[in-house]
Amino acid sequence: MSDLAPDPSVQICAGDPAAVPVRERIEAKTVRLGESTEVRRLLPRMGRRMVGAWCFVDAYGPDDIADEPGMQVAPHPHTGLQTVSWLLDGEVHHRDSLGSDRVVRAGELGLMTAGHGIAHSEQSPDPHSPVLKGAQLWVALPEADRDVEPRFEHHADLPVVTDRGLSATVLLGEFAGARSPGRVHSPLAGVDLTLGRGADVLVPLDPSWEYAVLPVSGHPDVDGGALAGDELLYLGCGRPDLRLRANGPDDRMLLIGGEPFDEKIVMFWNFVGRSAREIAGFRDEWQAGIAGSAAGDRFGTVPGFDGDPLPAPALPAAGRLRPRGRVEDRR
Repeated sequence: MSDLAPDPSVQICAGDPAAVPVRERIEAKTVRLGESTEVRRLLPRMGRRMVGAWCFVDAYGPDDIADEPGMQVAPHPHTGLQTVSWLLDGEVHHRDSLGSDRVVRAGELGLMTAGHGIAHSEQSPDPHSPVLKGAQLWVALPEADRDVEPRFEHHADLPVVTDRGLSATVLLGEFAGARSPGRVHSPLAGVDLTLGRGADVLVPLDPSWEYAVLPVSGHPDVDGGALAGDELLYLGCGRPDLRLRANGPDDRMLLIGGEPFDEKIVMFWNFVGRSAREIAGFRDEWQAGIAGSAAGDRFGTVPGFDGDPLPAPALPAAGRLRPRGRVEDRR
């Protein structure tokens, strides 16, 4: 999914993970994508830019699209990151400049590694399910791998861990000894946790990692307090486990975590880079490509999409695009 804001703010992906457990509630910000789609943005937010290598989290739906076209995101570029598409209801048709053409359905992993550069589109297929609900997450690639060749993976069969009313689907990384088939480039985990009625469990964590929880249905009790779907609970580091308790029959959440990402990163629009010059170069190449210039062949074109690609927004004022780390330099 793209960040479609016509005048996007400069997002500096920089975490500030605590060395001890915390309970930091991060309220969602409503963002409109295109003409018809609204999402709840949880990351990046002021004061909390990353959780491990996870640097972007949007939640959307449930949207009634029975009589609507549903998701319609035109071709747009990415660099230096992985996109993680996770659907709870409905399906999305993914096309990209590698020639990938796949419908991703609820409970299946769509994992796109942008690396050096890729373009893709996302649409609700025709016909489509009446309800669309899901999450779009981005993972920043570390320096050693951020220029890898792009690729797309679709995994319909993901490992599931069960225990005393808990069902945990490992969509990315490793959790409780189970590993997703999706390829990762840093130590991390993304897990869909469902609690049966009356479930009260401890899930294992890595104390050296930082974690956060996003409720996607119901009001699960996490670490002693109930959560709603319009907030992200940041948990910090230092936890060997996490207590989860069901408050109803449909409590479900996403757990994300990973080793604190110790690199300085700049994120603007759909690009992750390391400097203002690099970001400006990505933008110039995308604009040249959609204008038909051979100078803009980094991203390629998306076959099969009927429509124009998205133009890049204007760059911010000089000095706004600069790399920052966990401790922000506000000068």
